[in-house]
Amino acid sequence: MDKLRALRTLIAIVDRGSLTSAADALGSSLPATVRSLAGLESELGVRLLNRTTRRLSLTEDGRQYLERARGIVAELDDADRAVGAGRSEPAGPLRVTAPVLYGQYHVAPAVTRFLQRYPRVQVRLLLLDRVVNLIEEGLDVGIRIGPLQDSSLVAHRVAAIRRVVVASPELLRRLGTPRHPRELAALPCLRFHNAEAGTWTFVEKVQGRPKPTRRPPGADAARPEPGGRRPDNVREFKVAVQGPLQCNLAGPVLQACAESMGFARVLSYQAAPLVAEGRLRIVLEDYEVEAWPVHLSYPSARLLPSRVRVFIDAMKQQLSQAS
Repeated sequence: MDKLRALRTLIAIVDRGSLTSAADALGSSLPATVRSLAGLESELGVRLLNRTTRRLSLTEDGRQYLERARGIVAELDDADRAVGAGRSEPAGPLRVTAPVLYGQYHVAPAVTRFLQRYPRVQVRLLLLDRVVNLIEEGLDVGIRIGPLQDSSLVAHRVAAIRRVVVASPELLRRLGTPRHPRELAALPCLRFHNAEAGTWTFVEKVQGRPKPTRRPPGADAARPEPGGRRPDNVREFKVAVQGPLQCNLAGPVLQACAESMGFARVLSYQAAPLVAEGRLRIVLEDYEVEAWPVHLSYPSARLLPSRVRVFIDAMKQQLSQAS
């Protein structure tokens, strides 16, 4: 059997979502595509795809094999392009995902600078506020904020993002600036539709210990690294909050906050433009929980195409400067 063609067939089936679409993309017939997949599974002695009348899904063996197959095919494509062009300049498609606002503020400008340097690469940037499966959705690199849930990925920490409470200057003049997070229970709060919609988490020094010193905005030296051990004299507590608006996106919450509708708890980069304009102020800094890490994630460190390697190196540098 033509092993390389079989690998390309498997990748096309997963990326296109059906045998018929894969056959069209490969310029092949449906029977030939089915035979290629069946031959590959027969040679390996495992089932790679579960097939029903409605959908296809990768088996666990299929997920592992697909990851390696993508790397092998991508390396060969890079070698072909390098020889054909007489140079090793990175080229070809690159699929990247990032959170919506972080992607708009930091990733998209960094991608533009990357493309100016490497014009033969074509980037597809997918901005989503949900965690996607990089392998199943055919993505090369993911920029993720918060603790990583998929331990099978290679990850490089590039930055840390604070979780801050913000309010408009007008609201603070009208209601006063809270001195302790528990005061938020009696104040209007604008919330995200997530696990913390009804409660916000904070930390404080245990009574009898010295009070934490105030830090300038953006400083995180007083906090432990994400995943690190919390100091013995610091405890975590939760505050029940309520208010006039709850939304699953940051934009409407921040806009309502800037219009003095209430307090909001957001990621620091989300509020940064409005803070810079003076429309929002950060409060209760001494009680912030530890910063969330920002990771560059990708499925495998082996057999990475050159365009992926240089993109990861570029993003490491640029996103660390943007945090």
